[in-house]
Amino acid sequence: MILPAERELRAVLARFAQTRIEHDVRPTGRTSRALDDVTYTLCVMTGARTAEQALLAADALLERYGADREGTKRANETLAA
Repeated sequence: MILPAERELRAVLARFAQTRIEHDVRPTGRTSRALDDVTYTLCVMTGARTAEQALLAADALLERYGADREGTKRANETLAA
Protein backbone atom coordinates (compact mmCIF):
# COMPACT_ATOMS: atom_id res chain seq x y z
CA MET A 1 0.00 0.00 0.00
CA ILE A 2 1.21 3.48 -0.81
CA LEU A 3 1.24 5.55 2.37
CA PRO A 4 -0.64 8.83 2.22
CA ALA A 5 1.21 12.00 3.13
CA GLU A 6 0.60 12.92 6.76
CA ARG A 7 -0.70 16.36 5.80
CA GLU A 8 -3.24 14.90 3.36
CA LEU A 9 -4.36 12.26 5.86
CA ARG A 10 -4.90 14.91 8.53
CA ALA A 11 -6.87 17.06 6.06
CA VAL A 12 -9.19 14.18 5.16
CA LEU A 13 -9.64 13.29 8.84
CA ALA A 14 -10.61 16.89 9.58
CA ARG A 15 -13.02 16.89 6.64
CA PHE A 16 -14.49 13.58 7.86
CA ALA A 17 -15.01 14.96 11.37
CA GLN A 18 -16.63 18.17 10.13
CA THR A 19 -18.87 16.35 7.68
CA ARG A 20 -19.87 13.78 10.30
CA ILE A 21 -20.85 16.54 12.73
CA GLU A 22 -22.84 18.39 10.05
CA HIS A 23 -24.66 15.19 9.10
CA ASP A 24 -25.39 14.24 12.72
CA VAL A 25 -26.71 17.73 13.56
CA ARG A 26 -28.81 18.28 10.45
CA PRO A 27 -28.95 15.26 8.11
CA THR A 28 -29.85 16.05 4.51
CA GLY A 29 -29.22 14.44 1.17
CA ARG A 30 -26.26 16.79 0.69
CA THR A 31 -24.65 15.89 4.03
CA SER A 32 -25.25 12.21 3.38
CA ARG A 33 -23.52 12.40 0.00
CA ALA A 34 -20.67 14.46 1.47
CA LEU A 35 -20.21 11.91 4.26
CA ASP A 36 -20.22 9.04 1.77
CA ASP A 37 -17.63 10.86 -0.34
CA VAL A 38 -15.21 11.64 2.48
CA THR A 39 -15.65 8.15 3.96
CA TYR A 40 -14.76 6.64 0.59
CA THR A 41 -11.68 8.89 0.35
CA LEU A 42 -10.56 7.95 3.85
CA CYS A 43 -11.05 4.25 3.11
CA VAL A 44 -9.02 4.48 -0.10
CA MET A 45 -6.23 6.38 1.65
CA THR A 46 -5.97 3.80 4.43
CA GLY A 47 -6.79 0.65 2.49
CA ALA A 48 -9.80 -0.05 4.71
CA ARG A 49 -13.31 -1.23 3.91
CA THR A 50 -15.32 0.60 6.58
CA ALA A 51 -15.17 3.98 8.26
CA GLU A 52 -14.34 2.34 11.59
CA GLN A 53 -11.44 0.39 10.06
CA ALA A 54 -10.25 3.50 8.23
CA LEU A 55 -10.20 5.56 11.43
CA LEU A 56 -8.23 2.85 13.24
CA ALA A 57 -5.79 2.63 10.32
CA ALA A 58 -5.45 6.43 10.23
CA ASP A 59 -4.65 6.47 13.97
CA ALA A 60 -1.98 3.82 13.42
CA LEU A 61 -0.50 5.78 10.52
CA LEU A 62 -0.38 8.98 12.57
CA GLU A 63 1.40 7.11 15.37
CA ARG A 64 3.86 5.78 12.82
CA TYR A 65 4.51 9.27 11.45
CA GLY A 66 5.11 10.52 14.99
CA ALA A 67 7.50 7.68 15.75
CA ASP A 68 9.36 8.32 12.50
CA ARG A 69 9.74 12.00 13.44
CA GLU A 70 11.06 11.07 16.89
CA GLY A 71 13.56 8.64 15.36
CA THR A 72 14.77 11.28 12.94
CA LYS A 73 15.01 13.85 15.73
CA ARG A 74 17.09 11.48 17.88
CA ALA A 75 19.34 10.61 14.96
CA ASN A 76 19.93 14.30 14.24
CA GLU A 77 20.70 14.99 17.90
CA THR A 78 23.19 12.13 17.94
CA LEU A 79 24.88 13.41 14.79
CA ALA A 80 25.09 16.93 16.23
CA ALA A 81 26.75 15.72 19.46
